[in-house]
Amino acid sequence: MALANYDNEDKVLLAVDCIIFGFDREELKILLVKRNFEPEKGKWSLIGGFLKKEENLDIAAVRVLHHLTGLHDIYMEQLYIYSKVDRDPADRTLSVSYYALIDIAKHDKELIKQNSAQWFPLKDAPTLIFDHNEMVDRAIARLKRRALSKPIGFELLPEKFTMRQLQKLYEAILGKKLDKRNFISKFNSFHILIKLDEKDMSSSKKGAFLFKFDEEKYKRKVEDGFNFKI
Repeated sequence: MALANYDNEDKVLLAVDCIIFGFDREELKILLVKRNFEPEKGKWSLIGGFLKKEENLDIAAVRVLHHLTGLHDIYMEQLYIYSKVDRDPADRTLSVSYYALIDIAKHDKELIKQNSAQWFPLKDAPTLIFDHNEMVDRAIARLKRRALSKPIGFELLPEKFTMRQLQKLYEAILGKKLDKRNFISKFNSFHILIKLDEKDMSSSKKGAFLFKFDEEKYKRKVEDGFNFKI
């Protein structure tokens, strides 16, 4: 049987663009890169790259993220495909967006510097090129939905954290203040935190107990259909 001939079909470029969120124990941040080529040279952009013939989209996104952060095993979700004909003035390009969550303390600072990248507080992020602001808005909306249904925030925290840090993270994601007692009570009711004997002494003389995320308990609850409503 003869193979199909696609020579007469239009060829378009396919890119992946990554919205990388991080948390520095106080506020939610986004990692942006300053473009060093035209179009829009010198302006701020999401980190991205083009799909290679031997890759699927997820592998391409992992490659792009590793190139910028030096990290593997990053929490990542595919978001949306952008296909406006004139979205990229250089050539006909479709883009599939992903968002990723990382602990800022773990990334490779030297790689960030080499790639002319910079962390910005989400509330102070500059205007981005093309339709990248639209991508960020969609990623924030997805992140908020995820945070209201499961403890996705643990991807942004260190292995050991205080309840204050956990609450600050959720306040940053949701964009609002949360009642301390209600928040602690709600999270304790999930039974997915391990209270340690250690304390963080940096915030006060008395110190604050440190916690860890019990991943095994969480996985079992997910398999049982538990809804982590914050």
